[in-house]
Amino acid sequence: MKKFQQPAHPQLRPYIDRFWGWESEATELIALPELLPGTGAELYFHYRRPFHFRRQGDTVEQALTQAHLLCLRQQSVSLSASADLGFIAVRFKIGMLSRFSKIPMQEMTDLTVSVEDIWGQAARSLCQQLSYASLLSERLELIQVFLLRHLRPVAPDALIEQAMPLLYRQYAHLSIASLAEHFCIGRRQFERRFLAASGQTANSVKCSSRFQHTVRSLMLNQHMHAASVALDHGYYDQAHFIHEFKKFTGSSPDQYLKLARSRTHFYNTSRGH
Repeated sequence: MKKFQQPAHPQLRPYIDRFWGWESEATELIALPELLPGTGAELYFHYRRPFHFRRQGDTVEQALTQAHLLCLRQQSVSLSASADLGFIAVRFKIGMLSRFSKIPMQEMTDLTVSVEDIWGQAARSLCQQLSYASLLSERLELIQVFLLRHLRPVAPDALIEQAMPLLYRQYAHLSIASLAEHFCIGRRQFERRFLAASGQTANSVKCSSRFQHTVRSLMLNQHMHAASVALDHGYYDQAHFIHEFKKFTGSSPDQYLKLARSRTHFYNTSRGH
């Protein structure tokens, strides 16, 4: 299977972490991962077979559209094993999807949204152009031109746009009260604005960030022990970590990791590795 990742166009880099994608042979069956809830937003453009999935607790498999957004907050999504993969993903930095869409974030969370539902005819035209392209470079150029055209020059809430990455990176040490104080506004006002801009409470972003960083470390360093990694990422003790892990996944860390480590995953290493 071929994989790639690359940085975005310079004008997009403040908002988009990277472009990445996979391509497999038609006969190569890939065990795809379970995607966990968190803080992320990711666009997927499939030029071969799109993902099939089941939500947590569901027994019926569903098919995703050829181009779609995943913005998981409380529910996980299990992707079915698939052959003939071919997709490009756009990984937005935390809080930055709102720079490209006027739809409130709370209306897109935990939904599998078609790009046409977000950008209408412009997205339909992009998907048609992508279907004609034969080279990865052509597809990337089309997607980046599309995003540049839809980039909003002004943030819906510039203060919260600055606050979200701080909380995402410093979740282990930064309190909500100190973050509000840093921006010279009251905590209640900060929390109201945070929820309105992001669709999540500040505390849920803090908890989700800690969980995301912990799981990412465990998946990229599979020899590491879950309890010690959890403590390094700010959990009070092992019981705290297990309780929160079950809340996000429905299973214990050991149960989840045993299965997850036998499959592929979408946790990319730092660019350049």
